[in-house]
Amino acid sequence: MAAPLAGIRVVELASFVAAPSAGALLVDLGADVIKVEVPWGEIYRHSTPRLAGYDSDFAGSAPYQMDNHGKRSLAIDLALPQARDALARVIDGADVLLTNMLPSRLAKYGFDPETLRATRPELIVARLSGYGADGPEADTPAFDYTAFWARTGLMDQQRDMDAPPAFQRPGIGDHSAGLALALGIVAALRSRDADGQGQVIDVALQNIGYYIEGNDASVALVTDQSSPRHDRARPRNPLWNHYRCKDGRWLSLVMIESDRYWPELAPAIGRPELLEDERFASAVPRYHNSAALVELLEAAFADKRLDEWTRRLEPYRLIWAPVRTLAEAIHDPTAVARGVFPTVDHPELGRFRTVAPPLRMSAHAMAGDAPAPALGADTAKLLAEAGVDEETIALLVAAAS
Repeated sequence: MAAPLAGIRVVELASFVAAPSAGALLVDLGADVIKVEVPWGEIYRHSTPRLAGYDSDFAGSAPYQMDNHGKRSLAIDLALPQARDALARVIDGADVLLTNMLPSRLAKYGFDPETLRATRPELIVARLSGYGADGPEADTPAFDYTAFWARTGLMDQQRDMDAPPAFQRPGIGDHSAGLALALGIVAALRSRDADGQGQVIDVALQNIGYYIEGNDASVALVTDQSSPRHDRARPRNPLWNHYRCKDGRWLSLVMIESDRYWPELAPAIGRPELLEDERFASAVPRYHNSAALVELLEAAFADKRLDEWTRRLEPYRLIWAPVRTLAEAIHDPTAVARGVFPTVDHPELGRFRTVAPPLRMSAHAMAGDAPAPALGADTAKLLAEAGVDEETIALLVAAAS
């Protein structure tokens, strides 16, 4: 069976994470994605682990490889009018323009949706911005740290009582936005199949933040209040809480339907007598006596190491998980068995593991194990495919060298 997006060409005029991650998903679905990059390579390409504080000699950027695998690389300097003309020719042969360039810059170069779609109404333009490409902050630069994390309330919500605001890890909002971009593009291609018309897809990091925290945001909208902060010492449900083990490690209990799981949890932790305690007979008294039950549970979990609790709780039908470090999590046997971490065979970086696409299709393999392209590796070929003359190709390739 042909790949779902076989024959679809995407020009990706974007850097960093969100839009490129969408491009990588389109590659996984069979599209030909052309990554347009500055001649010296975007910063993300050069972000090695050592620069981020890791003790590692890995010579490339693992996140760049993940978010740009399987693409073709076009390295040109858009400061040159010949480069802009050449890129216009490349876009003219594409089905989709995927970009996170600020609207004012797109218009400056003549790559704004209005200009492009005036002559090619079938073109789909997918735009990623911080606060909306058509809003009052359309040209405000943003990262997911600002638009997705800080301004939406997520940064404030994701912390324990009396703790400072939590620092977001890289790419969380961006990869969420990438999924939305890819979904919008696929939907627009489907619509175009029906009526021949393209459209403009807009994804804003701020919108993604509100959507990701939608459970809390929807309640805030009807109450005009922030959600109550979780208090480990007095949770509304002590069976939905995290507890420290003897070795300082943590485990997370997530028994939201606490009456269903309390009869199993008490004997699992070696305290069956708690089932006879009227203070904990059901969810309501457990709520009213939350602090007392948390003290008992803390004492019980502090009696054994995390690995001991893993063995002890395994036979019981409970919803819980060990709080793992990332270095442990990437060796999770279930994830490994399911192929979540495929191996890339890179011509320069050698063999290394990466993160697979976040979905599977029964009739189309999505391995996610292709290497990202070398900088400018396909420039001459792509420009020739677009009909750029040999003299201009030589000029642009030399300017990018």
